[in-house]
Amino acid sequence: MFELDKRLQQDTCWLADLPLCRVLLMKDARYPWLILVPRVAEVSELFDLHDDQQQQLWDESRLVSQAMAQQFRADKMNLATLGNVVRQLHMHLVVRMEGDDSWPAPVWGRGTAVAYGADEQDAMRGQMLHALKVSGLEVQPA
Repeated sequence: MFELDKRLQQDTCWLADLPLCRVLLMKDARYPWLILVPRVAEVSELFDLHDDQQQQLWDESRLVSQAMAQQFRADKMNLATLGNVVRQLHMHLVVRMEGDDSWPAPVWGRGTAVAYGADEQDAMRGQMLHALKVSGLEVQPA
């Protein structure tokens, strides 16, 4: 049975479900940042997924990151599956813009996360849900 890692629960808020993945909004207002987590039990590596699940994860990450890039006018999209701290397979989709807090370095391990204000978080959730809907994927909002 799928269960979301406690650290992901702490650092994110649930935005929606796609056919394979749970979509989480990272609680860091410095960057438009989503995390896709395949709703498959006990998976820590991409190769742990079946071939059709791997393809679905790729399709979801490709379509969502493309929609995010358009929505936020990204200079670059960063996609990564690190998993050194949180073992559960999850893919980061981070909008990068020249001049952001970490540009051009990676976002991981740089600075301190900036919490969203309530209105800011609601606005970002709305923008991200719009990006998900225009991606062409089936979206079930949280």
